[in-house]
Amino acid sequence: MNQDLLQRGKAVKLAVFDVDGVLTDGRLYFLPDGGEFKTFNTLDGQGIKMLKASGVITAIITGRSSPVVERRAHNLGIDHLFQGREDKLVVLDGLLHELNLRYEQVAYLGDDLPDLPVIRRVGLGMAVANAAPFVRQHADGVTLARGGEGAAREFCELIMQAQDTLDTALAHYL
Repeated sequence: MNQDLLQRGKAVKLAVFDVDGVLTDGRLYFLPDGGEFKTFNTLDGQGIKMLKASGVITAIITGRSSPVVERRAHNLGIDHLFQGREDKLVVLDGLLHELNLRYEQVAYLGDDLPDLPVIRRVGLGMAVANAAPFVRQHADGVTLARGGEGAAREFCELIMQAQDTLDTALAHYL
């Protein structure tokens, strides 16, 4: 485990996720009636639930809007959901003000150019394995897993390991 990432993860109070390409594999499925569907990974969902149970606040900031994302966020107990927002840094500014947190206390997981301003600004800015090369180049770290295939779980467990809460969370299932 990268010691720099673990050090950065110690201060995290808020974990923020993009959706398309991070919580999903990035593909968009449109139905003939205009609806859409997305597939989510249950391992990622469990990781988010464990992270939240460890005391870390969770948020989603995504450029697209979808009832499916709203439902997923609700099912996972995500604390803050912002959809249809390409100006992710502006959204995060407002959220940090509301929560009385600093950028150093934020971890962010993204995959593409709209995520890059946040990735570069927060205390722990990470990209998924299949993120755009330019984004991976400027992130603090890159997950081994691809978006929608366990990357969010890896991100959550890294934060929990940094904060010494992972073993306790896992022991609950023994």
